Amino acid sequence: MSGGSPTHCENRSVLGIVNRNGAFADYLTLPIDNLHRVPDNVNNDVATFTEPLAAALEIQQQITINDNHRVLVVGDGKLGQLVAQTLALTGCDLWVIGRHREKLANLAARGIQTGLETELTPRSFDIAVECTGNPQGFDLARRSLYPRGILVLKSTYAGKLTLDASALVVDEITVMGSRCGPFAPALQLLEQEQVDVKPLIHGRYPLNKGLEAFETAQKRGILKVLVEINQ
Repeated sequence: MSGGSPTHCENRSVLGIVNRNGAFADYLTLPIDNLHRVPDNVNNDVATFTEPLAAALEIQQQITINDNHRVLVVGDGKLGQLVAQTLALTGCDLWVIGRHREKLANLAARGIQTGLETELTPRSFDIAVECTGNPQGFDLARRSLYPRGILVLKSTYAGKLTLDASALVVDEITVMGSRCGPFAPALQLLEQEQVDVKPLIHGRYPLNKGLEAFETAQKRGILKVLVEINQ
């Protein structure tokens, strides 16, 4: 274990990713600490968002965000939507930018300020959370920050990222990676209905159409696809 943190253990296993079968396997085992009771009023569809919602909450485990901060979320995909909803609960001055008006409308309906990428004013935020996982999103998030701002990288990158390290030094920007998060607070938010995940569900398939579900999930613009196992 690295520094007492199990998520950074050198020998860790990751469900369905590293050294441990995922939930589509015939059988799998988990440590008892990985099991969490789902509240009675949280249905299965909503409960599937526990892990990504926990990841969104990890930001608030790492840095303090309150109503004195101007915060930008870059990206209107599933992760950006969840990050935005959790950050809105802090009372910060929040703005979300993206490329898809229909996705931004989900957040605008909850009273969150939204805009297109072209509407961004550089050097106007204390904290920027990058949720796109692409170089353009990184550049937008970086340019949005005041000197001594905090840049939170919430997405992994498929390729190598090229950046202007000198600009980070000159503006004294703090760059912070953010990954997995706590399940218990995520389940509590779902139980209390403080976040709304249902508009993010774009498809539902029976198990015998599981491959079709994966094909749909890979299409551009699709947020969440569910596979129902009722046998």
